[in-house]
Amino acid sequence: MRANHVTAAIVLRNRPYGESDKIVSFLTDKFGKLTGIAKGALRSRRRFVNSLEPFSLVNLRFQDPPHSNLAFIIAADLVNSYRHLQTSLERIAYASYVIEITDGLVPEREENQAVFDHLQAGLKYLEEGQPSLRFLTSFELKLLRLVGYQPILEACKKCRLDHFRSSHVQWRFSPINGGLLCEDCARVHKEAIPLSTAAIDVMVALQAENSLPAQLSLPASVVQEIRSATLGFIQYHVDREIKSAPFLSTFSSGC
Repeated sequence: MRANHVTAAIVLRNRPYGESDKIVSFLTDKFGKLTGIAKGALRSRRRFVNSLEPFSLVNLRFQDPPHSNLAFIIAADLVNSYRHLQTSLERIAYASYVIEITDGLVPEREENQAVFDHLQAGLKYLEEGQPSLRFLTSFELKLLRLVGYQPILEACKKCRLDHFRSSHVQWRFSPINGGLLCEDCARVHKEAIPLSTAAIDVMVALQAENSLPAQLSLPASVVQEIRSATLGFIQYHVDREIKSAPFLSTFSSGC
């Protein structure tokens, strides 16, 4: 008899499968990301009621069938649907994006409770707080650190020239190289994008989880630099287009 596994889980995405089933991907606190089949989920009015929608926090019960990569979903009891989050298009845009990039950066069945905790905290913040560039960039940079893709922002990735001691240098950010490049090292890297000192300083502070002024006002050009750098870097590490990014860009204009 196969064992039942029980874990807290956040629904990442779902899709119909056949006439009555759903394929659902979850981020769990004990088993990492897993994908399973929920039999009868499209037709049943009792099982999986409102518990397989993206953003939902559930208590998941599943089995691992032999010779299959799909888990068999026995039950998903709803704990929190983040109803307030879903009353605002702006909050939905932010939540859809953080869910999608987490899904894209986390491999299947690789346990990482810190990533689960980070996503849960992010959804809780979006439910209760005010979405902002500050939240978005700090979420992205911490997620990158937790999955092992932290960009190098303190010095040139190639020659190690210190950013803080080289204010005269024109810096660029290279997704391929994973961080800053000085103007000399960037000459052969056409994909590298300009990044001002102001943008770098904000990203360094957020990556180090330092506090920023409560009312931080940045020029629109600096906001755009930060968004281009972080999104470009994440997209480089995700093997599919981040579909929620264009929708999000209509909201993420302020820090």
